[in-house]
Amino acid sequence: MKNTATENISGRVQKHEKPKKHRVRESRGDRVYYAIVYFVLLLLALIVVYPLYFVVIASFSSADAVLAGKVYLFPVDIDFTGYIRCFERTDIWIGYGNTIWYTLAYTILSVVFTVTAAWALSRKTLPFRKFFMIFFTITMFFGGGLIPFYKVVSDLGMLDNPLSIILPGTVSAWNLFMAKTFFQTGVSDSIIEAAELDGANRLRLFVSVILPLSKPIVAVLALYYAVGQWNSYFNAMIFLQDADLFPLQLVLKEILTASESTTGGSGETILEQFRLANQLKYVTVIISSLPVFCLYPFVQKFFAQGVMVGSLKD
Repeated sequence: MKNTATENISGRVQKHEKPKKHRVRESRGDRVYYAIVYFVLLLLALIVVYPLYFVVIASFSSADAVLAGKVYLFPVDIDFTGYIRCFERTDIWIGYGNTIWYTLAYTILSVVFTVTAAWALSRKTLPFRKFFMIFFTITMFFGGGLIPFYKVVSDLGMLDNPLSIILPGTVSAWNLFMAKTFFQTGVSDSIIEAAELDGANRLRLFVSVILPLSKPIVAVLALYYAVGQWNSYFNAMIFLQDADLFPLQLVLKEILTASESTTGGSGETILEQFRLANQLKYVTVIISSLPVFCLYPFVQKFFAQGVMVGSLKD
């Protein structure tokens, strides 16, 4: 009996023991390969990160130290003049408010139009589905050009109007097809059939069933559209004349242009303007990038899933 009890106990202990992991021995060639890969990745990371880091430390350094090339790894002669002057400039904050408004309106409209159009195109029962697919595909490869684009905006009465920044380019064909693929691969037909059997009409189906399942792709689309609009200045430069409507990026462009200009009054005034513009250049880059850095953590968990599922081939 004792032997039997001992065997049972030892058997239970063996069951609870974790299986030993067999470590694969790496050859010398594998170690060399991984060392090269890590070195290349580290080098690429430095190439990407260092310019951002330099902008940060240059914004806290004196303009003379930056212009003299003394700023490399740490701030030199810490100076907050750029931040003080930035808070004093009304054009920067007007541009900041305009950019926030343009980005919110553009992102909401773009996501709504893209998601609804993608859901419709993902249904095989949609009339003229192939025609719409060809129509959207053509826009990915051919465009009318800048002059016809300007002519269309002008004829619609949107010159020097916020609508010229918000409406053009509201739907991206690339994002549309990515969302369409997501619906085809990420939404099961059985879920749709179950909702229809429960009496849900098409609107209720889309709002109560499809949208909750589409959080990953909606987050990805919102990030793409918001970042694209936040960094955009070309349309504003073409269509806007009123400085009170300028977005932040256009104001930043004028600051960068001013930092390269040497026209003005006396020599001392030109130097002071150049130093101030150089400081404002780095400070404004930081201020304009903060909302994007604040937005990304909220959509990061959906980003990989939305991109991978939305990029699968139909």
